[in-house]
Amino acid sequence: MSSLLTNSTAMTALQTLRSVGSQLSTTQNRISTGQRVSTASDNAAYWSIATSMRSDNAALSAVSDSLGLSAATVDTEYSALTSVIGVLVSGLTKLQALLVQSKTAGIDRTKIQADITQIQQDMKLKANSATFNGINWLSTTTGTTPTSFSLVSSYSRVGGTPTIGSITVTTANYTLYSTTQTGILDTVAGSASVDTINIAALTDSAADQTTLDAYIAQVTTAINSVASAAANLGAVKNRISTNTNFVKSLMDSVDRGVGQLVDADMNAESTRLAALQVQQQLGVQALSIANNSSQSILSLFR
Repeated sequence: MSSLLTNSTAMTALQTLRSVGSQLSTTQNRISTGQRVSTASDNAAYWSIATSMRSDNAALSAVSDSLGLSAATVDTEYSALTSVIGVLVSGLTKLQALLVQSKTAGIDRTKIQADITQIQQDMKLKANSATFNGINWLSTTTGTTPTSFSLVSSYSRVGGTPTIGSITVTTANYTLYSTTQTGILDTVAGSASVDTINIAALTDSAADQTTLDAYIAQVTTAINSVASAAANLGAVKNRISTNTNFVKSLMDSVDRGVGQLVDADMNAESTRLAALQVQQQLGVQALSIANNSSQSILSLFR
């Protein structure tokens, strides 16, 4: 039946054209954004998961930055500790050698003391200079320097509960000098600390030789303590490096996971776009034919 009031063919063609237009709009949006789920209305579940994971990745990025700062701090302190231990011509190693040399009968201990004084001042200078971002673990001030530091090392979230992992560093384990003279090098044992050893007035007498033996033992103990502190910091340094690599790998993994949830397949979308554009053109043509069909009714009245 042909009707002037109801053109069912045109209505069908119009509905098809609307459907194709809607799909075309969706495909164009995916191509422009690169995502098949860019808003909650596209897929509420996947959008929610992707949003949470992006938030987690932002937290992981902050952890990565924190690890970088921690690595720089630890490296500064570690470098200073190893420098204080020294080699044959510097640091505690040289100090020990000079004290052993001073045991020689008839040697000029005043000249040896001049070298010892320079080493003592150099070690204190290195400890005072081991500062990064206002933090110094080797030369501390009571009441100002915290007793421990927490170095952020990881972030994880189970359900809605986040967990922040950290590496705890106890300042006293690395302190060489302190205002209360409780550091490795300024703690008084017997008559002096490593920082205040003075052999200028010592002679070849048995009592003074015993004093020299005590100084040598004191410096040897300091070498072992500083070496232990350096080894501990070296382990912390390796742990930070390992965690840094893991966090970066984890961030890449999260990015890939989010991409699998929300990214558009551009090959498929480009193919779909071409097909929909053809369908849209055909729909327009079909609607035009349906609209023109009513014109044929006029011929019946001629």
